[in-house]
Amino acid sequence: MPTSHLAHSERAGLCDLLSECGPQAPTLCEGWLTKDLAAHLFVRERRPLAMPGILLGGPAAKLTDLSMEAALRVHGYAGLVAKLRSGPPMPFRPFDEATNLVEYFVHTEDVRRAAPGWEPRNDPQLDAALWANLGRGSRMLTRKVKGAGLDLERPDGERIVARREEPRAVLSGGVQEIVLFLLGRNQVAKVSLSGSEQAQRAVREARFGT
Repeated sequence: MPTSHLAHSERAGLCDLLSECGPQAPTLCEGWLTKDLAAHLFVRERRPLAMPGILLGGPAAKLTDLSMEAALRVHGYAGLVAKLRSGPPMPFRPFDEATNLVEYFVHTEDVRRAAPGWEPRNDPQLDAALWANLGRGSRMLTRKVKGAGLDLERPDGERIVARREEPRAVLSGGVQEIVLFLLGRNQVAKVSLSGSEQAQRAVREARFGT
């Protein structure tokens, strides 16, 4: 399956899950229910003036919050999910995989893993696409690791050198689990950390996903 189709599949799967769970279900995003997550995704794609608040936080986040509240008020929860399901606005569709595959994967897991009984998904095509994404973006994702190097290792032993400093740590796990860890979902990511104690401490102290 082409990666652009994977982005579409992750979007459809999340929309199915949001519809099934309803607006009041918990998520892994602190302080957010599913209604807030749906509003966030809508604003991210369709309200460009609210983007600084999503990317930078701080004072600009107030406009983002107001945009999310307005989106829920105007469209309602079901309407927001329907808008999300229809895909990104036309000018952004050629960039769907680059901008949305990881976003929709992570938020799908934010809903799935906030409920009991979840299991990691077995999806080799998704794993391959996420691993390629890590190859391009691992240095940015690990920028908060200070004074240590870090390798990312998947179960078959293939590695990505995310940071070349010494001493070194190795973050091992399924591809989906590594992505979730590096995006701040360490409470549910099934990973292990090995290597220098100093480097391991640097990784544990880093604020991923911020």
